[in-house]
Amino acid sequence: MNVNKPRVIKDFEKLDESIREQIKLVYPEGFVDNLISYVNKDGQKVSALPLETDDFYYLVRMTTKQAAQIIDEDDDFDDEGILKSEVKEDYENKYSDLDYLSDNNDDSDDDDDYD
Repeated sequence: MNVNKPRVIKDFEKLDESIREQIKLVYPEGFVDNLISYVNKDGQKVSALPLETDDFYYLVRMTTKQAAQIIDEDDDFDDEGILKSEVKEDYENKYSDLDYLSDNNDDSDDDDDYD
């Protein structure tokens, strides 16, 4: 994470549609296993889904239960919670000019806790 980027902390439903679509591209197998935890300004431990763009570092607030529910209720994902191939292809074409999406897709073993 680039510490110089402003953080945007929002609920999934309140994000612009384009950011939600990009999140689906970065996490095509669902969100639950990619949640991180951090301590918010009130000292509470919160879980969120990270997304780094060229301009911002997003922390999308959601619990494990909410993460699973979002995928279950989203028609872009199949019954196994995988982004449908035709949807993935559409989004890849739509956002092909965004280099950071491929950077976000790198599977790394980074520390999952941010303080």
